[in-house]
Order: sequence, then structure tokens, then C-alpha cells
Amino acid sequence: MNHRPVSLTEFFHEYRDSRRALVLATVAQTIGSTYRKAGAQMLISADGSAAGLLSGGCLEADLVERARRVIDTGEALIAEYDTRSSDDILWGIGLGCEGAMRILLTRLDASNDYQPFAFSDECRKNDRPGAVAFVIASSNPTYPLGAAFRSEAADAAPASVRLTLTQSPHAAMTIDGENATFLIVPVELPLRLLLLGAGPDAMPLVEIAGLMGWSVTVLDHRPAYALAERFPRAHRVDLRPAGTLSEFLQHAHYDAAVVMSHHLTSDEAYLRSLADSTIPYIGLLGPAPRRARLMADIGEKSHQFGDRLYGPIGLDIGARTPEAIALAIVAEIQAVLAKRSGGSFRNA
Repeated sequence: MNHRPVSLTEFFHEYRDSRRALVLATVAQTIGSTYRKAGAQMLISADGSAAGLLSGGCLEADLVERARRVIDTGEALIAEYDTRSSDDILWGIGLGCEGAMRILLTRLDASNDYQPFAFSDECRKNDRPGAVAFVIASSNPTYPLGAAFRSEAADAAPASVRLTLTQSPHAAMTIDGENATFLIVPVELPLRLLLLGAGPDAMPLVEIAGLMGWSVTVLDHRPAYALAERFPRAHRVDLRPAGTLSEFLQHAHYDAAVVMSHHLTSDEAYLRSLADSTIPYIGLLGPAPRRARLMADIGEKSHQFGDRLYGPIGLDIGARTPEAIALAIVAEIQAVLAKRSGGSFRNA
């Protein structure tokens, strides 16, 4: 198996754009301790390439072989893995996780317009809520294994499934009806990061955020920096004066913003606009004395940040290089928005 260090979205676009078939692997059910839970997904190609992980890497080689069968036949199947007994060691997977998983494999290709993953991709691209119902068990030919119903086109689904899809559930759930079991999987929208400053140290930050599947917008007032080719993983790169940020924010929303232009006047303008926003995480690159000076220059408006401002930005991991600093920033954003401490699991 050739596991690719790219997001599901990047992998999907590469294969769909070249009209090559894929298999969507979706965790349908778990029991006990497992690496991923119901609703988690990965994509697998006929050449053995894959993006995403459903285990620590132990099941994926077997999943690739099963995926080839799905591509050849076009028929969905369920792969079952049980690691709760010593037989698991003899079988050769040997996860030792004390859990079991059922994974649904379905074919995506031009004949089905790469649905339902194409629908999920559009939802993520447009920041639009959505959900997909997968048939994960059935004795009803009307709802065969692997059939999928999208929240935008669910007329053929049972009434209970249609209702749940339209309610935009926040977590995966199963529904039984019409002699079939449906797994409802909400589309997980990407975290939207606004990066204010496109200097060289912004490049590794965009790379890591892109690998996380985040949607990154980069703004800068300098023509030499605000270039899309410098940030291939960014969703958008714009040349824009710092003083126009308030207008820009009227037409878009973000989960996190990072101020890192290294230009005092620009950073002050960015912060003035961000103070009026509702963005829950605002990070400021630079030492504490620089933050104090900026807050003093902003004056009373600085009180509007409350506890949303994180500066100096990043978790304390001893970062010194641009890459390590980018890692510390992404880790802090992830922890804050997930309402976690960012501490070690050893101390949990």
C-alpha cells in the first residue's frame, strides 16, 4: 500500500480530475477500543495508493486488496476486523486494540459522478452543512448494501432517514428501517484559517494546515508575497491592504486567524479589524513586549478581544525553526477550538 501524505480532498481531486475510479472506505460500526470511530473515511485507488487512515496502518494493506475487488466488480462489501482475541495475532494483523470494526467499501467513478463523496466535497468547499446516509446492512433489495442518500437528494430514502438527514446531525448515528440499517454521516466541514501575512514563515504553516484538511486563506499587502504559487495548499491567496480587512470579513467567516505580517502598522490594522469580529481564536506572532505595544496602540478596542487573543502564539514545545513554530501554532489552534488543554496524554 502506498499511503499518500495528502488530505482526502487533495487525493479525491487528483483521481476525479483524471477520471480514475476510487473506493470510499467508511467505518460503519465499532465495538470496544478502535483507532477511528463510525463515520471515519479513507479513499483507496486501484493502484494501491490511499489517503486517510482507519487504523494505525495495520488494516490498510488488507483494505487495499478488498478495495481492488470492489473496483473490479462494482459491488459494495463489508470488511470485518475483530482484534479482541489472540486469534488476531495469528491472523497477522495483531493490533492489540481490544476492538472490532465493520468497514463499508463502495466504488466511486464517473458513472455515479463520484457520489456521495463529491457531494461532501462540495459541502466542504462551500462551507455548507450536509449529511450522507449509507446502507450498511440490508435484506431489502430497494436499499442494497452500499447505497447512499445525500441530504440534498434523499427522496428515495425512508422517511426516518430523510428527516435525520435534513436535521444536519453533529455525529454519526445508525437508523434501522425497511429491513435495512443506515449509517448517517454528517459532512465534517474544514476548519477555516485566516492567515494575515504571507512571509516565508507562513509557508510551512499553510503546508501543515493543509495536511490537516483545513481551508486556509492568505492575505498580504505585499505583491511579492501574495502569490498563489507560494502556497499550493491554500484555498485562497489575495493581495489586499491591511486596512480593508473589516470589509473582507463581512463576506466570509473564519474559525481562527493568525496575525504574522512582521509589519507593525499592518499588524495593528489587522488587530483593529479582528477585535470587531467574532473569530474565536486570534493568534499574534511575536514576543510579549511587541504584543503589549500593539495593545497599547489599539487602546480601548483591545478589551474586545477578551480571552480570544493568543500571543505570543503557539504551544510551548521548544520551537525555534519556522517548521516547528508552524507546528506549535497549528497544535494550539487545534487544542483551543477542540476545548482541550494541549497537554500530554501521559498526564491525562
